[in-house]
Amino acid sequence: MKFPLLRLGALAVLLPLASAAPSTPGLPAALAVHPLQGAKPDPQVLAQFGLFNNPALQKFITAKGQQMDAISDRPGNYGFTIVDSPVINAFATPDGHVYFTRGIMAYFNNEAQFAGVLGHELGHITARHGQKQQTRSTIASLILGGLSAVSQTAASLAQPLAQGVGVLFLKYSRDNENEADGLGVKYSSKIGYDAAQMADFFLTLQRTEQQSGSSIPTFLSTHPNSADRYQRVKGLAAQERQTLGKTALTVNRDGYLRSIDGLPYGEDPRQGFVENSVFYHPDLKFRFPVPSGWKSQNTPEQFQMAEPNGKALLVFMGAGSGTVEEAAQALVKQLGLSGAQARNTSINGFPAAVVEGDQTAQDQQQQQQSAPAHVRAYLLQDGKTVYAFIGLAAAESFANYAPQFNAVAQGFQRLTEANKLNRQAERIRIKTVRTGTTLGQALAANGVPAKRYEEVAILNGMKTTDRLPAGTLFKVVSR
Repeated sequence: MKFPLLRLGALAVLLPLASAAPSTPGLPAALAVHPLQGAKPDPQVLAQFGLFNNPALQKFITAKGQQMDAISDRPGNYGFTIVDSPVINAFATPDGHVYFTRGIMAYFNNEAQFAGVLGHELGHITARHGQKQQTRSTIASLILGGLSAVSQTAASLAQPLAQGVGVLFLKYSRDNENEADGLGVKYSSKIGYDAAQMADFFLTLQRTEQQSGSSIPTFLSTHPNSADRYQRVKGLAAQERQTLGKTALTVNRDGYLRSIDGLPYGEDPRQGFVENSVFYHPDLKFRFPVPSGWKSQNTPEQFQMAEPNGKALLVFMGAGSGTVEEAAQALVKQLGLSGAQARNTSINGFPAAVVEGDQTAQDQQQQQQSAPAHVRAYLLQDGKTVYAFIGLAAAESFANYAPQFNAVAQGFQRLTEANKLNRQAERIRIKTVRTGTTLGQALAANGVPAKRYEEVAILNGMKTTDRLPAGTLFKVVSR
């Protein structure tokens, strides 16, 4: 969450579905506004995830992407970008852009694994899989983790959060996935990499899901796995090696590991974190409570909180650099609130305003008005920045959630605790085995807590009992 970069225009994510761009007959709406010109990353993708600032890694994936593009079945003006998300994922958009999260870059253990996944994603583009199916907007589940059970009104209001970027998370058919696997093998082999490494990486991803038991979307949640996928990719890699007549294919384990030394691992607390039902932002120096049991998601644009059954939504975001009165007026206009009422107040010493009114969402498919929602927004001025808490729920149930909306806004305070202000991200550190040992012994010798042995073993694509000869590089995690 990087609020200083925001303006009130970001509130458009809460506008009714009627504001969506019109579609072109025969094409999904997203494709109508995203032609195959993906050299530059989509601003909406960057708004959702943030650009990962690592020039060396970015130069690496751009070079490999362009090299692979040149030998692909459909060379084009494609782009390749790393986004600042801890989620383990890679995805391709129908406009011709491939995105890797920093989370997935942390889990690759050699260049060949990266190249296999790069080829797989480029394969989705060159085979035009995204243009052959209707978009399924699953981004909302990534954002809030529970919107499938929302009421009609809350769903219609939350759905605009998926506008534009929902296309990133297409659910491909098994045939599409098999074709992309084959193209991934073909393309990565053609530029000289051992494509069998891609199959090994799929096993690593399976272990991450089994170990975490998490419902957070990962590469495998948007790329359905199958029991025979590992063997199939291994077989395809062997066939491609034979077809190309190549006996020596590149893996480059050590070079890749050195390139990710210092890479942030997991959530970056400098951009905000939740601990014991409180949201802290060290860089912006504020804190506020999160309703107990509510789901939450932090993005570069906003921090979202959702009632467990999806019946209420509370969004915290930047609202410009004017006054709270100006922000309130702009918010009423952008959200299309009717019967809006506003009043000035003060919250913990911060100048504030409260504005509320009704919003009627429109069903884009049926062009019908759904039940109205009630919106209450709290705007606070912190120096030159205005922040907004925007709470919304069905009008008939709004009173049930108003106390929680109020408690969160009233809990906005200056962050002063040193242990929160100084919180730093964990990072990948690359170590070298001095004498032959097991991975478990090497982790212990480098101060990794025993409870994290399995986590870090998966990160290394190994088991704790694996033997490491002297000189072997391996990953640990530390601040």
